[in-house]
Amino acid sequence: MANEIPVYLFVGFLESGKTKFIQETFEDPNFDSGDKTLLLVCEEGEEEYNEKKFAFPGVTLKVLEDKAELNPQNLARLEKESGAGRVVIEYNGMWLLQDLANNLPENWIVYQCIATADGTTALTYARDNSMRSLLLDKIARSELIVFNRAEAVNNDAARQELHKLVRQASRKCDIAYEFADGSVAYDDIPDPLPFDLNAPIVEIGADDFGIWYMDCQDEPQKYVGKTVRFLAQVCQTNRAGKNSFVPGRFAMTCCVQDIQFVGFPCSYDGYKALEQRAWVTVTAKVNYKFHNIYRGKGPVLTAISVEPAEKPQNDVVTFS
Repeated sequence: MANEIPVYLFVGFLESGKTKFIQETFEDPNFDSGDKTLLLVCEEGEEEYNEKKFAFPGVTLKVLEDKAELNPQNLARLEKESGAGRVVIEYNGMWLLQDLANNLPENWIVYQCIATADGTTALTYARDNSMRSLLLDKIARSELIVFNRAEAVNNDAARQELHKLVRQASRKCDIAYEFADGSVAYDDIPDPLPFDLNAPIVEIGADDFGIWYMDCQDEPQKYVGKTVRFLAQVCQTNRAGKNSFVPGRFAMTCCVQDIQFVGFPCSYDGYKALEQRAWVTVTAKVNYKFHNIYRGKGPVLTAISVEPAEKPQNDVVTFS
C-alpha cells in the first residue's frame, strides 16, 4: 500500500494572497518536516515564488494551468518524480474543491486547508451571487480564512457581513484579519446556537435546521446520544440504507439558483409508509458511525417518532 501523503491546501481567488502566504510558510524553518515537498500551483498571479528564500531544500514546483492535468494518474506521477513526502497546493479560485477531491490519489490526505481573501474585494465578491458561491465553496472546507489588506474592512459593519458570510459556510472556520504592517486581528464575534443542547429533547426551530445541520456535521460528537426534534421533508432514497429514509430540508447556500437538499440518514421501521416530500416532525436519537452515504463516519439518526406536520412559512432554510 502506498505511503500516506499529507496535503496542505491553500485556496482563494487570484491576487488574494495565497502565494505570499505559502512563500512565508516556506521561509519558516518550523515547516521543514525533513520530507521533500511537491508544490503544485494551479494559477499564477503577479507574485512569484522566491525559492532562494525557502528555509529548506527539496521543493519541486510544478504549474498546472489546465484542470485536465488534475487527475490521479498525473498527480501520482508528479509525486513519484519529485520523491515528495508531502504536497502543498495553491488551488485555482475558480475551480470547485470537489473537483480536487474527486481527483486526488487515494493516498493523498488533506491535512489542512487555509483560505485567503483580499479585503479590498471581499465584500464585492460576497454580494455577487456567482462569486459568493465560489467563496463559500472554499470557506466550507477551510479551518482558517485570512482577510489580508484588512484596512479595507476595519469597521463593525464590514466585519459583521464577513462573519455572516463565513458562518453561512462553516461554524468552525476561524477568521483572521491581516494588516499592511503585519499585525493580525482575530474575529471574536460570538456564535450562540439557537437551541438548548442541554435540554432533554433538543428542539430545532423550523428556521434553524440549516444551522443545526452545519453544526452537527462540524461537531457530531457533541450530539451523540442526544434526542432531537425537528421539522423536515421526507426523502426516500436507496442511499439511506436498510429500513431508513433521509429527513431533511432544502437549503440555500447563497442564492435561489444554489439550493440543495440536506439531511441525515434515519432508521425507521415505518419508513415505507412515508410519502416522498411529505412534511414530518421527527424525534430521533443521534449517533455517529459509518454510513455509506458519507463513505465514512457521520451523524446517523434513529427515529423515536415520525409524525405528520404542516409545511412551514419558509420552506427553504439557510446555514446562518
